[in-house]
This record gives sequence, C-alpha cells and structure tokens, in this order.
Amino acid sequence: MKRQLINYETLLKVTKAIPHSRDPEELVLMTVESIKTTLEVKGCTVFLVNRSTNKLEVAASIGLSDEYIDKGPVSALRSIAQSLQEGPIAIYDVTDDPRIQYPEEAQKEGIASILSVPIVARGEVIGALRVYTAEPWEIALDDVNFVQAMAAIVGIALDLTRQYKGMKESIEVLKSLRDPRFLKHRRRTPYEGVPVSVPTMRSEKHLSNS
Repeated sequence: MKRQLINYETLLKVTKAIPHSRDPEELVLMTVESIKTTLEVKGCTVFLVNRSTNKLEVAASIGLSDEYIDKGPVSALRSIAQSLQEGPIAIYDVTDDPRIQYPEEAQKEGIASILSVPIVARGEVIGALRVYTAEPWEIALDDVNFVQAMAAIVGIALDLTRQYKGMKESIEVLKSLRDPRFLKHRRRTPYEGVPVSVPTMRSEKHLSNS
C-alpha cells in the first residue's frame, strides 16, 4: 500500500507540473528523476525516435554514465524493438537476451534488468521510457503500470509543448501583422488587388464620361 501511495504522489507531482512548464526537457528530466527515486532503481532514460535514421536518441537520462550513454547508436529496430510495437517489455537478464543491442556494455555498466515501455503521442509511438536495475528484477504489475502511466504523461507533455510552441509562433505572426513597423510596408492603394473584371469607382466614372 505504501508503494502504491508513493506511485500516486509521484504521478500527481509530474501531472501538476505539465501546465506550468513550457520546456519539454524540464518535464522529461523530472520524469526520469521521479521514476528513479520512486522505484529505487539504478537509472532511467527517455529515448525519442528519429524517423529519418530509425535511431533512438536520448532526451533525458539519470543514473547512467556518459560512457554507457555514448556507447553507440541505439537502433529502434534492434534494441528491444518489440516494446515500440507491442508494449512493455521486461528483460530479466541483460547478459542472456538477444533483444539487447549492447549486452557487454550493459554488463560493464552494472545493469542487470531493463523495463522498456513505449511513449505514445496521438496514437503514434514517438519513443521509449526505459528503467534499469542493478539487481535482477522480478517486475511487479504495479510497477509496470506506474512506468506506463509516466510514459503516457511524457507523451502528453511533449505533444502539448509542441502545440504550445506552434500556437506561440502563430500568435507572434499575428502580432507582426498588427505592428505599425510592418504595416507601412504592406499599405495598399484603394484599387490594388482588385480583379480587372470588377469595375472600380475610377473605371465607372471613366465609362460614364465616355
């Protein structure tokens, strides 16, 4: 019951932060830190899919060394790829599982088990949230559900941030249209832009005189 309460409090904290943050990096970093603290694990990383290269790129990470993070390109097609297609995947032993792309590097880092959960935004998988433990982890369903909920929050936060930035850019464009400094360059004469087939007051007067 205590673990469930802690999980709930963590979810509430991260959820409350969404409306007050316009920086996706800040929210993602808060997520990985919260998961590491709540589950008392070795580390946590958020990967985002680069569609042009099919690589998983690190957006935020905690508890892992720079050497491990920079070990090499992480392929979305080779590194626990099923988690991007089928849902949560738990790796109990990183040294004996073909789904691990860098088993030797993981062992050297002191990683025993990995939980990988997809991050989804608007029905599209945009990345993966991965939790690493130093000891073999018999992952409980409550923990899987908690990590899934955190991954969902990351997906929502990234999508909202993207929409906010797009809306902000649109607002700036509208502001520039009302700015006198720009208006003077777009000032038109009364007849500018009127199709030739539409008679203007000037053309009507000319026709009446003729």
